[in-house]
Amino acid sequence: MTHTGNQVELLPINGATLASDARVLETARALGTRVGADYLDDAAVSALLAERRRALAARQRGPLAWIGALAMALTVLWPMSAPLVPALSDRPALAFGPAGVWLVLAVATLTAMRVRWKRELLHPWLAGYRQLLGLARAHGLPLTHVPYWLEGRSPDGTGKGAAPIPSYPKVEPVAEQAAPGQPSQAQPSTAPTTPVSADPATPVSADPATPVSADPATPVSADPATPVSVPPKPATVASYEAMADEGGWHDEAGCLLIAAGGGGALWAATSDAPVGYLAPVLLVPLAISVWVSGSRQGAEKERLRQEALAYVRQVAAAQAAGARVPELSPALRKLLEE
Repeated sequence: MTHTGNQVELLPINGATLASDARVLETARALGTRVGADYLDDAAVSALLAERRRALAARQRGPLAWIGALAMALTVLWPMSAPLVPALSDRPALAFGPAGVWLVLAVATLTAMRVRWKRELLHPWLAGYRQLLGLARAHGLPLTHVPYWLEGRSPDGTGKGAAPIPSYPKVEPVAEQAAPGQPSQAQPSTAPTTPVSADPATPVSADPATPVSADPATPVSADPATPVSVPPKPATVASYEAMADEGGWHDEAGCLLIAAGGGGALWAATSDAPVGYLAPVLLVPLAISVWVSGSRQGAEKERLRQEALAYVRQVAAAQAAGARVPELSPALRKLLEE
């Protein structure tokens, strides 16, 4: 769990939740061994996620991005401005030819930037983590929040993404484990053993006769014997979720009403129709009332937003303590992406 200003970043799933299912626990250890990381250590996972996110951002904002954007701008501006220059207006090769060169340069640099960004997105650690998340979801473990950049989606969260979390067939949950010192009553699972693959895009099956080496001393983030509960959702957070997408039209509506009032006054002044002066008399106060209503709604929404942020921080603290956090609502997920 990390905090950046007002931003709170939750892990998609914590080590304690992964360890709650023995099959997922074995897979997490096996995948971690293959990529040289510990997916059960929440602090290490949080640090590596931050590091990989910075690496992806650097690929999108590096020199290639600037060169490509500049070349694309010149591709558009050169043919528009060159004919205005007397020395180039009578020479089409110079007036329009360089635009083709700029276009080739723009396509080449932006393509190279995309290839390097995709290579970072397919980093072995991230690929293994996405596979682990897909397996956890298949075993019925909740994913609290999957950040957009982890799947290569756009910042608004739309689209499938360049590297989505792989989907696996649902696996039946195991029976509850018996208390320490008591014989287990769990029946052998007939579900397929959790697949493990270095490439998340390649579904494979594991041989149940082949044991996966697991070190019992591998640390996890919380003691599963000490359950931690997720804080209940306050009514203010539910109110924020209900109104998160409301509003945003008051400024535009007020401006349109003012413009309509001004148009009515102009029509009255130019057409000898005094009734037109009623437009500003009626519409200007209405516009002011719309702006005041929007301001009040914005203030209330901001107050509820701060309450929602405080709640998400409590949820993040519970997750860091080992709680199994359910999937967040769309409004809270959107809040985390801001």
